[in-house]
Amino acid sequence: MVKKAGGRIYTFLIFLFLYAPILVLIVFSFNDTETGSRAVWGGFSLRWYRKLFEDRLILEALRNTLLIAVVAAVVSTALGTAAAIEINGMKRLPRRIMMNITNFPMVNPEIVTGVSLMLLFVSAVRLLGGRSLGMGSLIAAHITFCLPYVILSVLPKLRQMDPNLYEAAQDLGCPPVKAFFKVVLPEIMPGVVTGMIMAFTLSIDDFVISYFTSGTTQTLPIYIYSMTRKRISPEINALSTVLFAAVMALLVVVNVRNLKEQGGEPEKEV
Repeated sequence: MVKKAGGRIYTFLIFLFLYAPILVLIVFSFNDTETGSRAVWGGFSLRWYRKLFEDRLILEALRNTLLIAVVAAVVSTALGTAAAIEINGMKRLPRRIMMNITNFPMVNPEIVTGVSLMLLFVSAVRLLGGRSLGMGSLIAAHITFCLPYVILSVLPKLRQMDPNLYEAAQDLGCPPVKAFFKVVLPEIMPGVVTGMIMAFTLSIDDFVISYFTSGTTQTLPIYIYSMTRKRISPEINALSTVLFAAVMALLVVVNVRNLKEQGGEPEKEV
């Protein structure tokens, strides 16, 4: 009884430590004060949300961030899923080597990755010609660091799947491409969706790599960092609340979908 109570208190304190700052941020995004003070509550108001949607620079940075995150998530999910399928089909030693190569970008310091990618893109621009660093270099950099997370999300689902299902579908007359989409993809879809969500959130959150590869393009983390040199506007509270609500809604939709799938569906014919 004492252990259960202690465990619950410990869990409550952990969640309080994690979510209390977010709760404070959400509450003060509705604070009705002239300066947007985070120390004095001046009443409920939507003024900072109105100012948020009137601020052209913040909206431009938000648009860049979302565009980069969506493209990076989609491309890295497609490439990561294909890579995971290939890695899963390898023999033991080559698979271990590939997994070590895949894991390296995740343990490598971000500043090293950012500087190396910046040097690579600058060299490519000088060698091949074209524009300076910008949206293209940001998207390429985000795809690079999102790929390992997608691979690690899809691989467990591939290992759980019966390896004979794909061959059985082909034996029953299903073409290879159709067999993949009808048999393999539904089996690994939870891992694919998880990898895409992780890639999306990592892309939105990234600052260090984006800072070195952005050129003149500003993402939201870079814009917020530039604001901290002067004073953080309360509009950031409103923007953070909107982003938090959007990500939370996305997670709820995905979890509800997974629960429905686990509840059981009628088998589909191949």
